Amino acid sequence: MWDRQIPELSHHWRVLRFDLPGHGGAPAHPAASVAELATRLLATLDQLGVERFGYAGCSIGGAIGAELALRHPHRVGSLALVSASPRFGSADSFRQRGVVVRTNGLDPIARATPERWFTPDFAAAQPAIVDWAVQMVRTTDPGCYIAACEALAAFDVRAELSRIGVPTLVVAGADDQVTPAADARVLVAGIADARLALVPGASHLTPVEQPMAVTDLLVRHFSSSWQSADHPTGMTAIPAPPPKPVISPVQPGAEVVEYGHHVPEPLLDTRSDAYDQGIKVRREVLGDAHVDRAQSLADEFTGDFQDFITRYAWGEVWTRPGIDRRTRSVVTLTALAARGHLDELAFHTRAALRNGLTPTEIKEVLLHTGVYCGVPTANSAFAVAQRIIREETSPEG
Repeated sequence: MWDRQIPELSHHWRVLRFDLPGHGGAPAHPAASVAELATRLLATLDQLGVERFGYAGCSIGGAIGAELALRHPHRVGSLALVSASPRFGSADSFRQRGVVVRTNGLDPIARATPERWFTPDFAAAQPAIVDWAVQMVRTTDPGCYIAACEALAAFDVRAELSRIGVPTLVVAGADDQVTPAADARVLVAGIADARLALVPGASHLTPVEQPMAVTDLLVRHFSSSWQSADHPTGMTAIPAPPPKPVISPVQPGAEVVEYGHHVPEPLLDTRSDAYDQGIKVRREVLGDAHVDRAQSLADEFTGDFQDFITRYAWGEVWTRPGIDRRTRSVVTLTALAARGHLDELAFHTRAALRNGLTPTEIKEVLLHTGVYCGVPTANSAFAVAQRIIREETSPEG
């Protein structure tokens, strides 16, 4: 993606490129969050002896850049966010894309790539580059692609932008529908030392469609950011770019959980913690649209019940560590089918897909339910599940 920028940038600075896990032939070690991607990148830079650096990233690369500037400000000297956003689309859309990939593979996503990433004129004039983009997506490790979707679904730094304290260039393609100019303006409005460059004739992969414009913007931005010779960036020119590294597959340390007898304080109210955790898990499993709809319909009569299920079901039971979410979905589908709760079976079928169950696995759950709960029960459940699976697994584009 940055091939056309590298020759000019390398005349001025040492340039390092990296691939995401499972992308471009990099080892397929999925990362669960943008924060983990940033941590792995820092581990790679540590291995290379790079302490302070300027960073340019496009799309999810921009999310990594924002994460670095927020969590590791002492490492980042200057920042360029290209085709980026403080929140990429909706969490529901990215989790649904993961369902599509898990069910159909990456081919449908790859075939829809040109219209998302390029303007029609560029796609017609540069078929070889379009084919490169399609093949790049098609050959990505599916598990790593799904993990990247989950990472973007959870990424939201809108409330933290004011804490980014480095000079920042925000570049947006004028025709980008994935991260539109409105998203770029949110970044510029939130970051104190930021300026916007709107590039005409470009969609989402702006560095590919308008390489000269992006190169010029990057050179001017980083040159002005490091115009002082004694600026503590540690950036030096080299005659040629080094080999492209991949993000080190550093595994996060295990979380330490302490168990012990605990007598709750009489005045300690843990309900808000359970509610906050519950609403987070409820949104991750059922989707923002479902939760927003349920909350909008709550009134004085039903509000306490919504609060109850959020705290108890989602904040206390669904968050227990004894079994994972996939297993909880299996149990939930079985129970709802057995009791004939078909409305709830519908949205929990959607949740099961998001929790990693495949349509084949859901079919097996309902077949097993038919043996122990009766054929009429399974027949009704299959009809509901079939409808939801068709809706959720239809390829994009």
